[in-house]
Amino acid sequence: MRVSREKFAENRERILECAARLFREKGYDGVGVADIMQAAGLTHGGFYGHFASKDDLIAQASRRASADFLPAMQVLARRSPDTALDTIISNYLAAKHRDHPEVGCPFAALGSDMARQGDAGRAAATTSMRAQLDLLEPLMPDESVDDRRSAAMATFATLVGTLVLARISDDPALSDELLEAGRAALAAKKA
Repeated sequence: MRVSREKFAENRERILECAARLFREKGYDGVGVADIMQAAGLTHGGFYGHFASKDDLIAQASRRASADFLPAMQVLARRSPDTALDTIISNYLAAKHRDHPEVGCPFAALGSDMARQGDAGRAAATTSMRAQLDLLEPLMPDESVDDRRSAAMATFATLVGTLVLARISDDPALSDELLEAGRAALAAKKA
């Protein structure tokens, strides 16, 4: 049975939404195409009508994950420009973000997996990384453009690295301590 163009587009969006969520939750190797299609309420057979391969889906789902996450950071930045960096840091390095990778930053959820992807997946990740850096750069307190760019990179690396380590720990106290140490390190850098 043939579906309309509208239904096809709706199905594709649902697949991307489910893939972005499941990949962040379970990793690229932790979820198969059949799992994603089932989560989307579709049959496995329809997958190749939407995507050339799992690698194609990974690249497009990576873009979707960033498109889902970045606007939340942009809202925080616009809401109160004077305290935007502090707000972003406290929200990023929060227990809620640590405990819900499926809706959080794709870099903290999939960073090491992203590095092992093909050209399309890595290109999607690089584009998303640039968008994150572009968001942070104007929020940096440094005066020169080069210094702000460097500070944005260091801040982003600290955010992602801290969250990754906090998620790895099976000791809740250590995990909380890591989040606090990351927040403190970034606060000290600003001072």
